[in-house]
Amino acid sequence: MVKVGLTGGIGAGKSEVSRLLASYGAVIVDADKIAREVVEPGTPGLAAVIEEFGPEVLSADGTLDRPKLGAIVFNDPEKLRALNAIVHPLVGARSAELEAAAGPGAVVVHDVPLLTENGLAPLYDLVIVVDAQPRTQLDRLVRLRGMTEDEAKARMEAQATREQRLAIADLIIDNDGPLEALEPRVREVWERVRGWEGA
Repeated sequence: MVKVGLTGGIGAGKSEVSRLLASYGAVIVDADKIAREVVEPGTPGLAAVIEEFGPEVLSADGTLDRPKLGAIVFNDPEKLRALNAIVHPLVGARSAELEAAAGPGAVVVHDVPLLTENGLAPLYDLVIVVDAQPRTQLDRLVRLRGMTEDEAKARMEAQATREQRLAIADLIIDNDGPLEALEPRVREVWERVRGWEGA
């Protein structure tokens, strides 16, 4: 088994790279998706969040009101730490389950947006960084995701710098160009990962 950490700045195209790797046979462990699953209604994770932050973080249908919770935690480092203390261990445990189920010959790609920020590179056999120029990221966030330029810049500035991400990369996928240019680059990286020692 090869354990890969996949990361990239917002708007760099990590989701598309993840989709392509899955199409080649990689087992994708998506940290964001798991983070949503572990706080779905009826889960111990949601119960712990309600105990910590109160029932006002719930929507009328009983699901977690993410914007409301976000407004509480993102301006208060102590509350953010409390939320992370609930969610991160649950995400870690579920990720480990999915990895174990993948089997010995698998390439398991952990799609982790904040891999650099949280110092997680040592957990993986290799780290792939999806890279794009900041102006490309900004253009995609405004054009494709409908953010204002200020919103997009704020989201980008809240993440690790491009230099910090590249410093932990074993392999880099340049995604500065059009979508059709991405597939051959991802395919080339996939072949290198398949040949990685221990694969």
